[in-house]
Amino acid sequence: MRGLRRWWHDTAGGLPATFWYLWSGLLINRAGAFAVLFLSLYLTAGRGASESLAGAVVGAYGAGGAAGTLLGGVLADRWGRRSTLLAAHLGAAGLMAVLAFSRHLAVIAVLAALIGVVHSMPSPAFVAAIVDVVPEERRSRAFNLQFWAFNLGMAVASLLAGVLAEASFVALFLVDAAATLAAAVVIALKVPETLARTRGAGRGDAPLAPGRTGQPRRAGLHTALTDRTFLVFVGLTFLLAVLTMQTSTIMPLAMRADSLRPSAYGLVVALGGALIVAGQLFVPRLIQPYRKASVLAVSTGLMALGFGALAIADDLSLYLGAAVVWTVGQMLAAPPNAQINADLAPPALRARYQSVFYLTFPAASFVAPALGGLSLQHLGDRHWLVVGGLGLVAAIGHLLAGPARERRVAALRSAQREAELVRG
Repeated sequence: MRGLRRWWHDTAGGLPATFWYLWSGLLINRAGAFAVLFLSLYLTAGRGASESLAGAVVGAYGAGGAAGTLLGGVLADRWGRRSTLLAAHLGAAGLMAVLAFSRHLAVIAVLAALIGVVHSMPSPAFVAAIVDVVPEERRSRAFNLQFWAFNLGMAVASLLAGVLAEASFVALFLVDAAATLAAAVVIALKVPETLARTRGAGRGDAPLAPGRTGQPRRAGLHTALTDRTFLVFVGLTFLLAVLTMQTSTIMPLAMRADSLRPSAYGLVVALGGALIVAGQLFVPRLIQPYRKASVLAVSTGLMALGFGALAIADDLSLYLGAAVVWTVGQMLAAPPNAQINADLAPPALRARYQSVFYLTFPAASFVAPALGGLSLQHLGDRHWLVVGGLGLVAAIGHLLAGPARERRVAALRSAQREAELVRG
């Protein structure tokens, strides 16, 4: 019993109530996030769209997500965390309800793009609010629990969505809207505005950097966009994201072509979420002795193998086996990917670097379905060999780019130590 209490304290102890309300809102929202998982299937089976057109509509959702990531970050800093979260959740609930009763593909495409915007807006606000209320020494466990809640919610959503999709696509969208509204109620009643607590404290100016004319230029977003070492890492992360996006965009179409029911797709996605929920906490100790670049190469290679294996999958057991392989790859990749992202950012520019890094995911959610739909339509099962090839490219890229990243991190840490000595 004492060991269990110690484990619980180390895993979830010492976190403020506001964090737990944010965590609860995230869990409720993710558990009801059905619609995007089955949007491509709804368009082809329910609205008669071709696979390429369905991919383009789902791609519009990803394009909206890219805009929403930037918009959410700006609003969270200027308007407030709570206000941004409420506006995004209420907007998403309303748009999802409208989508449930929309029949024209052009209207559905516009709604998909707008839903992409409001679905991506909360991410920067959630993270900023957690940083506002959780002490620095406890943030690691807070973000770990956030990741756990996200995957637990997605696992629940996948199981429920398969059942709802077979009963009614309208019910699928309406339950999604209701869950989003429930999360908004939790935020409205229990989450205070956290921006005021940090306003005026910790709003330091960004450092000056030399411009092209030799005049000092304030460091900002352009610094991240011209950082080659960082951009190589972002590019490799983008390839990784393109692989993971296959599960929510192209795989349901492939499973339908193999005469598998929507509930089978829900089971495959739920299996991945269950593996992450059950095993993710054990991954850091497993990979600790190894270089981050080596871990990322192995993990990305496993993902390439898992998705490439879908080229020969034609029944549920093969899909489930492939899902185990690529999910283990995702689990191994998560800790070093997050750590490298944090390490490569200069302390004064962390938020700007994060905004560039997180754009890879909505960008991938646009590219993966838009090109993947065309690829699946024209290549058939060979599409998965292309996906596996992209994963192998990313794996080799991590091995080649690893030394440069390590030199950059060492240089940043040395510069930070020197700055601390000067200030001291």
